[in-house]
Amino acid sequence: MELDSGTIAWMLTSTALVLLMTPGLALFYGGQARSKSVLNMMMMVFSTCATVGVLWVIVGYSISFGDNFLGGFIGNPGQYFMLSSLLSETVQTDGLPDIAFVAFQAMFAILTVGLIAGAAADRMKFNSWMVFSLLWATLVYFPIAHWVFDLDAGWIASGIGAVDFAGGTAVHINAGTAALVLCIVLGKRRGWPREAMRPHNLTMVMLGAGLLWFGWFGFNAGSAAVANFAATYAFLNTVVATCTAICGWLIIEQIRDGKATSLGAASGIVAGLVAITPACAAVTPLGAMAIGFIAGIACAYGVGLKYKLGFDDSFDVVGVHLVGGLVGTLLIGFFAWDGAPAAAGGVFYGGGWGQLGIQAIAAVAVIAYSGIVTAIIAFIVKAIMGLRVDDDSEAAGVDEGEHAESGYDFSSLRSGGGGLGSSHSTLSAPTQVTATAGKEG
Repeated sequence: MELDSGTIAWMLTSTALVLLMTPGLALFYGGQARSKSVLNMMMMVFSTCATVGVLWVIVGYSISFGDNFLGGFIGNPGQYFMLSSLLSETVQTDGLPDIAFVAFQAMFAILTVGLIAGAAADRMKFNSWMVFSLLWATLVYFPIAHWVFDLDAGWIASGIGAVDFAGGTAVHINAGTAALVLCIVLGKRRGWPREAMRPHNLTMVMLGAGLLWFGWFGFNAGSAAVANFAATYAFLNTVVATCTAICGWLIIEQIRDGKATSLGAASGIVAGLVAITPACAAVTPLGAMAIGFIAGIACAYGVGLKYKLGFDDSFDVVGVHLVGGLVGTLLIGFFAWDGAPAAAGGVFYGGGWGQLGIQAIAAVAVIAYSGIVTAIIAFIVKAIMGLRVDDDSEAAGVDEGEHAESGYDFSSLRSGGGGLGSSHSTLSAPTQVTATAGKEG
């Protein structure tokens, strides 16, 4: 079959959109960090390009999409080792070169690992994070990606017939579970929850949420792997579910706190995107709106679990990604319509309870495997390298302690008159501003 330039263009565009989600996530998390930790947070997200991106080419794609190995637990690690068998123009599927799909899925792997970083803010050693991310991608993400994304061989996708169009289980439930385990093993930040640790730059948070929403169209619609009806269907549902999720989150804030906040709106955007990810090709637009609205409410309450249960999930990865992923995955069992591209029937459309049971099995399997293996990895890294920075670095800020940098240069404000670039300035020195000034409590 000849290569289809339209399909190639669509997939390369979708791949670029998903890549944009990683800097979007860095901004989203970075804005929520305190000013003394913003660079470290962004570095933790961006570093997954270095670790997971390289690992994906070497063995990650092969483990995720190779022929069944070890009884279908993983793909054959040697089948596509270093991608050498995929580099011919003739290696293509339905007009799309296989290497285009390799690139597309690489973005998913990079982003999924980056999501976990938001739970470990302000206190994790950067080198330990790099090692953790390599081990976690290899031992957790790649096997689960094989189960969910390999539509021919994965036991979740083809074995039991679970619906997960773009990664509600493999990406969001998986990362949310890992975030929960990692922040428990790490322990709480100094002073949490007694001290207020407010976002230092909500403008950055809003910008990051906007970039995530924009990139998510490549994430969801691009998962159709061709510019077809399923892609347009997923695109529309991604829009409307996110809109109603914002409404759900802000309504809860207004009722509970008396104010609707920008952080709530940004978090509602992500909650809706997370929840519709598995369901975007399985439900009607009305179903998508219902899923988004329910997710906005559920996640708005879910972020409070850390205070009730005592785990310090810095930027609510558990409350948004684990809770939102579960909402979207399970509600497919109710809202799935057999006329949608995924062709599954839920309870509300006469499909019975079977699909709900299948969705639950998929979710529980991912939670169990991700939770156990993440704990093992975290304890191994903790024993060998240590996970936390020392107390002085944590108090002063991990930007200085881990990177010898600061996100904001206040030196000109501390100098006596040279702050405007001239030693002859007649302006008096302004009041000293510290790196912890602002909304950090």
